[in-house]
Amino acid sequence: MPRIDDASIARLFTDARSIHRFDGRAVDDATLHALYDLLKLGPTGFNAQPGRYLFIRSAEAKAQLADGMSSANRDKTLAAPLNVVVAYDTRFHEHLPTQFPAYDAKAFFDQSPDWIEPTARTNATLQAAYLIFAARALGLDVGPMSGFKADRVDAAFFPDGRYRSLLLANIGYGVRDGLPPRGPRLAFDDAVSVL
Repeated sequence: MPRIDDASIARLFTDARSIHRFDGRAVDDATLHALYDLLKLGPTGFNAQPGRYLFIRSAEAKAQLADGMSSANRDKTLAAPLNVVVAYDTRFHEHLPTQFPAYDAKAFFDQSPDWIEPTARTNATLQAAYLIFAARALGLDVGPMSGFKADRVDAAFFPDGRYRSLLLANIGYGVRDGLPPRGPRLAFDDAVSVL
């Protein structure tokens, strides 16, 4: 597979930023479908795909979401055209007979329930990253946040306990005026070992 072009690398990585102000344009349903169609292709262990995505547009749902936000994230969440709660399915393994037919992975999780939560959390975290890159590839900007009270978000949106929230993000068409400089990143030698 050939290397992607420099403009695509810039869009996904070098020019990309976490964006917290948006120009107000709506993100339409066709774009949401395209976003999911891309992010679902990212690899997960056992092809488990435990990520679940709750997209929030309505004022009523935003008010419920705001109740679980930290004070630093509340106003920007309410102002964003679209929010997403990325959650994980605590019963993702029920889908494994169709998602991973090569091996009886469901039986493994049924017999080893202590593996369910860490597997779901790890792979849904991967899927949250795929969502960010899929959004960038489609011309959207994303502001991911971990500053929220998961128990309040889950009580409001996932009261049966099957899904558990992992990450929140604001999505839209970003306003880049006034962005502070990118935060520093660790140098190669500080983060990487090669054996």
